[in-house]
Amino acid sequence: MTDAQTHPRTTPRRMVLRLGGLLAALVVAGMIWMTLAPVSFWAMLTPAYAGDNLSVAKAHEQAVAGDIVLIDIRRPDEWRKTGVGIGAQPLDMRRKDFVKALGTLVGGDLDTPVALICARGVRSAKMGRRLSEAGFTRIIDVPEGMLGSRAGPGWLGSDLPTRQYKDDS
Repeated sequence: MTDAQTHPRTTPRRMVLRLGGLLAALVVAGMIWMTLAPVSFWAMLTPAYAGDNLSVAKAHEQAVAGDIVLIDIRRPDEWRKTGVGIGAQPLDMRRKDFVKALGTLVGGDLDTPVALICARGVRSAKMGRRLSEAGFTRIIDVPEGMLGSRAGPGWLGSDLPTRQYKDDS
């Protein structure tokens, strides 16, 4: 047998079929990436938080019962888009006086259990560490956030109630 018989020349038709198969594989891989990338990306950014955690359902339940103070630390534009969870108080974490404003909300009692919620658990974990360093002793993270994360489906995904945010200004 000659080399030409054992390794037939790649015809244009075979090349198109191979390229078509490769393209299909890339499309499927892209679809999988688009589905998993947002959660994976945020999961990589989520810092470890050594304090207590609550699920969104438990945070809602305890906030409504008055057992914790639940603080939504997102921005006003985020509150307008999704609403604020029932039982939560909006307090923009970017405020220069955030720590002082939170201290006022808890009546100066730094031992009050305060749960923090953001969009996906990244900012709440960071803020939890900051508040612990500022003297708050019972900071709780809600790592699912409003939109969901690797910790769970989030407030909206769990169909927990929200109220419309109305700007005070």
